[in-house]
Formats: sequence, structure tokens, C-alpha cells
Amino acid sequence: MAFDDVIIIGSGIAALIAAEKLAMDKNVIIFTKASKTASNSFHAQGGIAAAVHPDDHWEDHFQDTVAAGCQHSDLENLQMLIENSSGHLFDLAQKGLKFDLNADGEWDLGREGGHLKRRILHAGGDATGKALIAFMFQQIKNKVTIIEDTMVVDLIVHDQRCAGVITKNTSGEIVDHFAGATILATGGCGDLYSYTSNDSTVTGDGIAMAYRAGAQLTDMEFVQFHPTLLFDGENTLGLVSEAVRGEGAFLVNGDGRLIMEGVHSLKDLAPRDIVARAIFTELGAGKSIYLNIANVKNFSYRFPSIFKLCMENGIDLNGNLLPVIPGAHFMMGGVKATHTGQTSVVDLYAVGEVACTGVHGANRVASNSLLEGIVFGNMTADAILSKKYKAFGQNPYSVKNRSKDMFLPTKETIKRKMMRHVGIVRNEEGLERMLGWLEQFYYSHCDLGGLSVERIEIINMLTTAELIATAALERMESRGAHYRSDYPTTNGVEVRQEVMHQKEIKLSEEVGR
Repeated sequence: MAFDDVIIIGSGIAALIAAEKLAMDKNVIIFTKASKTASNSFHAQGGIAAAVHPDDHWEDHFQDTVAAGCQHSDLENLQMLIENSSGHLFDLAQKGLKFDLNADGEWDLGREGGHLKRRILHAGGDATGKALIAFMFQQIKNKVTIIEDTMVVDLIVHDQRCAGVITKNTSGEIVDHFAGATILATGGCGDLYSYTSNDSTVTGDGIAMAYRAGAQLTDMEFVQFHPTLLFDGENTLGLVSEAVRGEGAFLVNGDGRLIMEGVHSLKDLAPRDIVARAIFTELGAGKSIYLNIANVKNFSYRFPSIFKLCMENGIDLNGNLLPVIPGAHFMMGGVKATHTGQTSVVDLYAVGEVACTGVHGANRVASNSLLEGIVFGNMTADAILSKKYKAFGQNPYSVKNRSKDMFLPTKETIKRKMMRHVGIVRNEEGLERMLGWLEQFYYSHCDLGGLSVERIEIINMLTTAELIATAALERMESRGAHYRSDYPTTNGVEVRQEVMHQKEIKLSEEVGR
């Protein structure tokens, strides 16, 4: 049994930003189930969006985000995010983070899908995430304890408040860790799908743990598929950043036809849901899809990580065509949280992709995810620093060592079925089929202590899959990343309507901003 002021689960940008500020006054421990760089933040090729140019304004960024989110954003939380964005980036620069510069020595601003202006900052070309995470690890060095290769099995909940976490290391040892505040920063759930840009560790753990703890979840039907993952004909090889299209690349099919002509006014820089569905239609017609990079100047210099990825996988760039396919990229939904991270469970916080503050609406605009982690990570830390917490003196809860022989599917089977039935295009028949298949597994009432880490991950995947499929079935319209072929239009409502989940209270609906 161990006691800390604050426990953080995850090691992406939201976790590290919060940890740095909290460490000024708190004892902070970070748990990550693999290496500390195993996060989507580390792999992020895109940049950070903010209206830092004199000709730009936060209200323009705000409006672009609302438009991409298909009128489903929480406007108060979104304003809190966007209005504070530039200040937090200037703070990072003052601390020493080196953003890329142009020939005039000014920040080199790029443009990506859904943005009408150039407002994307990068660090290290197409390796912004890697540069940012490395910088933050230096900031918290010798200030924060990081425990790698340790799975958080579940949250400890006592008297309707979160009291800490239960962990399991590679030796199978189970330990209760208690804390005044617990922060979920586990990322999304992209690894539920066969094709994904996500790190293989991103299996919906935080979402599933929060659900088991009784926290409210919302917007689970909104899973974004990035249009351009490098594809070898069988497997996805990695992300091809939207910034490539921002520098002039365009999508064509095997016949050379420009597939975004006539689809959207922004063409290849349309919001991701629109581009992904356009590609899905072409694939359904038996066409292959390519990203033509002929117009991108100095491709190997501007996008060194993508160039290296192509070289390592034998992709011939002489024809300027990169074979691509859409894949699961970002979960707009998640654990319902305020802009300060507070969930419906006392002393449990959620920040980053695992959280749903409503800022992304039904479809995230490019380069707002790292921004969310930075801004709301800081605000969550501020909220925790301003509050006094009490610690438990004894263990109120423990994981039992049963259910070792539970029948579970393989991860690959879950991914394949989610891609087929709960993917880019959904319908009632497919969603019902997915939910019917899930019913055979008794994962919702099991004890996790005696299971291997992989089997715990599978249970988390099954739990999250059910939440997504149920919400997708409940939302009988198409909006943003949630597209129903049997309900191909929106319901005409232009205020935020949430499909909610809470354990024992399966679904409810809340209307308003």
C-alpha cells in the first residue's frame, strides 16, 4: 500500500503538463503500462494550432473549430481552450521549447484541414509530438516519479470518491496506491480498430476504468478516422500528416481522378470526416487511393519522419504517389469532464483524449489535440492545487484474484469486427450485430486481479467497444465522424445533444450547451 498526493495514469502531453505544474507543491507519481514514450502524443506528426499571427484572431480559430465539429461543440469549454491557447504556447517557448522558424526568423505557421488560415506551429518538422514530449520530460526530471511497465488495473472508489488506483507490474504483483487526486490521461481507444494511427497501447483503458467506477461518459459514438495512413495493401504503416496536404499534396484514385473535387469547398483540406468518407466511397468501388506529393517542395526535408517511413517500407517516391487508407485516429468522446478536468466522480480527473469536454464537437479539427492537453492540463493542475484532499488510512477496496479462465476473444477479432461494423460508415444492422456478438462475453462483472495484462486490455477493449456501438445505435442521425448510412443526414438540431453513459444508468440524453 502506498500514498501520494496525485496519481497520473498515462505519459502523454496532458499528463506531463499537469505533472510539471503539480510538482511545484505536490508529490506526483505517473504510471504508464509500457515505456514512458508509448503514447499518441509522442507520435504526433501534426502541430499545435493557435492564433499567434497578427492577422489571425482566436475567434477565427474558434469558428473553424465549431464548423469542423458540426455544431456539436461545448461553446463555453471551447472558448476557454481557444482564447487561452496562444498564452500557453508563449509560455512553453519562454521555457525553451523551440518551434520551427521561417526564413525571417518568425514562427513557421502551417495550414491543415479545417483551418482557413495558417496557424499551426511545429517543432522538428513532422515530429512535433516527439520534440514536445522530450522537452516536457526534461522539465519534470527529478521532480516527478515515473513508473514504467506497470498497468493500472482499476480505480479505487470509496464513498463515491476516487481514492487511488490498483496496479499490476510485469511480475504480476498487485499494489494499492492511494492519493488525494487521481488523473486519467490514458488517451483514446484507436487500437480497437484494425487500421489505426494510434500506439498499440491505446486500448481504451481509461474509458473502461472510468465506466466501472461509475463516471459519466459522453459522445462515445464520435470516433475520428484520419484519411491518410500509409498503406502497403494489407497493413497500415503509420500516419501521413495532414500538414502534407497543407503544403500542396492532393488525393487521387488509381485512375488519377482528384477525389475531393466537388465534394467540399476546402477540397483536400476539408474536415477529416468528409475526406475519410470520400476515400471510403472510392475504396468501396474497388479503387486504390494515393496522396500525390508532386507539389510539395522539399518533401524529405519538410517531412523527414514520413520520408523515413516510406524508405523503411519500400515505398517508391519517384512517382510522387503515397498509397493511403483511413484509420482510427481520435476519440472525440470519453469521460465527461469540465475544462479543469473534474469528472462526475469526486477527486477523479480526466484530461486529454480520454476526457470529453465537448471542445472537439463531432469531429476534431487538425492540431487541436496537443493544444487541448497543454491548456486543460494546466487548468486541471491549477484546480487540484487549489483544493485540499484527505487520504485514506486503510484499504477500502481490493481486486480479487478470480476469473483466470474467462473466455475472451483475441484483440485481432475485436479490431476486425469494430472496423467492419462500427467504422467509418455504420448502420443499424451492423451495430446490432456487433452488440449481439459482445453479449457472449461476461466482461462487465469480472474480477481483474488474476488476469494477465493482455487479458485486462481485452476486457477494456470489449467494454469500450460496447459503449461506442451502443451510442452509435442510439444516435439516429449522421453528424461529423458518426455517419449512419440508414440516417445519412443530421437531425437539424444545432445545439449540443449528448448521448450519455453511466454504469447502471445505461443511456440518457442531455440537451444544451
